[in-house]
Amino acid sequence: MADEEILHRIQTLVEEEHEVRSAGAAVDDERLRHLEETLDQCWDLLRQRRAQREFGEDPSEAQVRPAGTVEHYQQ
Repeated sequence: MADEEILHRIQTLVEEEHEVRSAGAAVDDERLRHLEETLDQCWDLLRQRRAQREFGEDPSEAQVRPAGTVEHYQQ
């Protein structure tokens, strides 16, 4: 997946997240959690690709990490 595809996926997920959050009292917490995890995975994949490119490695070697891994990163 190319960087542009990942960025498009992120934009789509952000739009969906905004729709879910704007549902008010009817917010689907499970769907929201899934969206947040998927967004974190996409951002992580994009960061991996950029780092590999920066250090002369093949960005296509980057892989989506499990949600449990990217959800527990320290910021």
